Amino acid sequence: MAAPVARAQARAEYDAYLAECPARHLLDRISNKWVSLVINALADGPRRYSELAHTLASVSQKMLTQTLRHLERDGLLNRTVTPSIPVRVDYALTPLGESLLPLMRAIKTWAEQHMDEVLAARSEHDASL
Repeated sequence: MAAPVARAQARAEYDAYLAECPARHLLDRISNKWVSLVINALADGPRRYSELAHTLASVSQKMLTQTLRHLERDGLLNRTVTPSIPVRVDYALTPLGESLLPLMRAIKTWAEQHMDEVLAARSEHDASL
């Protein structure tokens, strides 16, 4: 198979190893720490913006807003506005977002379980320099 044909076929199959593959943008998005934490925070059901901000300690308002907008655009969460005083806005995972949840939960759990080992490896590496 000629190289241009192979590249075209790979593009059609979303081969993330190719520079022009749109899956790279999605990988970039879902590898963001705030995305992972937001998806995990929504695991138990809809949450209000203020609840998410409180749960995600140290996230700035700008970063949380950007993250929520990106996730909504990518179809991973729904934003529901309920007219009231004040207006109530809830965020919830879509079925697509729920399909990503087990992976994000596993990564979060892995990081929490192996942090001591990573810190030890960092110390050992830094001491050898």
